[in-house]
Amino acid sequence: MTKEELLAQPSDKYMSEAQQEFFRHMLLTEREELRERIDRDFQGLRDYETPSDPADVGSAEEQRQSQLNILEREKRLLDKIDQALDRIARGEYGWCAETGEPIGLRRLLLRPTASLSIEAKERQEQLERHVREA
Repeated sequence: MTKEELLAQPSDKYMSEAQQEFFRHMLLTEREELRERIDRDFQGLRDYETPSDPADVGSAEEQRQSQLNILEREKRLLDKIDQALDRIARGEYGWCAETGEPIGLRRLLLRPTASLSIEAKERQEQLERHVREA
């Protein structure tokens, strides 16, 4: 099934077996690509050699720290992908964890790891802003 075919389906087919399989395949593909990228980047960090020029050491360490931050973000995304795959296995994928309402195909195509509807996510972000400002 293509994205266009997915979006053309009637609303009563929301999270049908075919749609769940579409997203499962999408998540598995993204997961594999992400794992390969993480492995490649970790290998690059393992092969890292400290520069002999003291002026380059600070710059190289800053770059290394930046790579570690990127790897940490990618690891968190990998965890979210695994959680989404678990929701598919339990039949909960595509439904808002807070309200039980459909998340929506367009949102899932843009962010296949989403567990909240747009409205629930906005409420969560407003609450987080409110807590930070307090």
